Amino acid sequence: MRVRRLAAWTALPLAVTLGLVACGTGGEGGKSDPNAAVRIEIAEPQHLVPTNTNETSGSQVLAALFSPLVDYDQSNKPYEVAAQSVTSSDNKVWTIKLKPGYTFHNGEKVTADNYIDAWNYGAYAPNGQNSSYFFEKVAGYEDLQGEKPKAKTLSGLKKVDDLTFTVTLSQPYVDFKSMLGYTAFYPLPKAAFSAPGVLAEGYEQAPIGQGPFKMKGTWQHDAKVEVEKYDAFPGQQPKVHGVEFRIYQQMTAAYADVLSDNLDVIKEIPTENLSTAPTDLGDRFQQSPASSLQVLAFPTFQKEFSKPEVRKAISMAIDREEITKSIFKGSQQPARSFVSPVVAGYREDTIGAAGQFDPAKAKAMYEAAGGPKKIELSYNGDGGHKDWIDATCNQLKTNLGVECVGTAEPKFADLLTKLKQKQSVGLFRMGWVMDYPSMENYLGPLYSTNGSSNYYGYSNPQFDKLLAEGASAPTQDEAIRKYQAAEDLLAEDMPVIPLRYGQNNFGHSTKVKNVEVDLFDRVNLLKIEAVK
Repeated sequence: MRVRRLAAWTALPLAVTLGLVACGTGGEGGKSDPNAAVRIEIAEPQHLVPTNTNETSGSQVLAALFSPLVDYDQSNKPYEVAAQSVTSSDNKVWTIKLKPGYTFHNGEKVTADNYIDAWNYGAYAPNGQNSSYFFEKVAGYEDLQGEKPKAKTLSGLKKVDDLTFTVTLSQPYVDFKSMLGYTAFYPLPKAAFSAPGVLAEGYEQAPIGQGPFKMKGTWQHDAKVEVEKYDAFPGQQPKVHGVEFRIYQQMTAAYADVLSDNLDVIKEIPTENLSTAPTDLGDRFQQSPASSLQVLAFPTFQKEFSKPEVRKAISMAIDREEITKSIFKGSQQPARSFVSPVVAGYREDTIGAAGQFDPAKAKAMYEAAGGPKKIELSYNGDGGHKDWIDATCNQLKTNLGVECVGTAEPKFADLLTKLKQKQSVGLFRMGWVMDYPSMENYLGPLYSTNGSSNYYGYSNPQFDKLLAEGASAPTQDEAIRKYQAAEDLLAEDMPVIPLRYGQNNFGHSTKVKNVEVDLFDRVNLLKIEAVK
């Protein structure tokens, strides 16, 4: 929902700011206090192990605790952070050299082994890591799959020396360097393991990273995660002493806390407060580009939703413009494609007729295909989705003549757990924030047969083939052509209904300045400052 992944909150306006870099408040407003901590709103994370974290709240916490190999500039091009260099002459064998001087928060020196151990753990199927998919391109991945894998380590990972290792892919991949900015590629210390390949009990409750902040205490579930500045961090030092990631079940409560200066940053303004936020907050109401995409997804493995005609009919029965206007106050961009406008290769209206509001045609197609008489729309109650879910249900009742009900799961993590277990939840809302800037990232994790976030059971061998051909293409232009052909297959099958593109709409208290929220739905923890 780095998109970065699954997003708990509702995605808000895209408007005309796509060409801008992430923006925030300027440097005005009081003297900086480097000894203060700031308070940032998140939802309850599903996990805090890097290879198991594929939603935005968990990744926000991990962005404090870990430093990525690469990050992205204003043009979405990767640049080295914890890596000294990432090079390849053929896009298949990559050499990664680490910067010296990095240590984990327990004092361990960061070496090539820490990356190799972490990636092997993430790729090994019996460990059940949500982001195992991201190691699929590394040679030997297939041998780590199944109930009884042939191997426990990836043959494509080789240590050269303490600060150098090579990664051999099964096929060339032109965007591999960009991929390395994703959470799954963080290292783990030796202390994270109780035995080779076995995660130590309790590690997730107090993760040890090599980033600018270290854990302060343990993860207080449904309440908070606290971190404090790690003085031995060799990279850019943060301008605050610590961060309290405060966990909220209701966005309106978080908004009220920002207004009263009891919370410093809310990353998404609740829909019910959008119209008043500019007045409530003044210049502390901010907007910046996002990479998020909101969809309604189908459990394609259930008989009643197995026909593309049923899925297309439901899409045609939804008036995206009306919901954008009435619920989101005209501040969102209706979506009719499967990738975001922020990435190269985006095309408008790739879903064609299925994206055009046509209630008469929708009802005729739905009835002819034998669509169910009752539709359930499931969503996470901690993400501010109720209003638009209810509006969508009302449209489906009116335009398809069906019974429709919205069902809230208390937390996003609860909904993801049910989906992973293939429990019946009807249609369900999903949000995607990119993991790394590539069209492939909007397609592979979500729709490939073994995709890390394919919760709908969608599988199309031709789609998988085109995706693989795109990944191994020698140039980005050739890769994009394959990805676009794969997207065309999604338009035929409609495993999900694209609804809206997002924009960051965030607010902050009077106690902080220089607040930025990036394309990946993360507050920039190196720039935010507390004000005395």
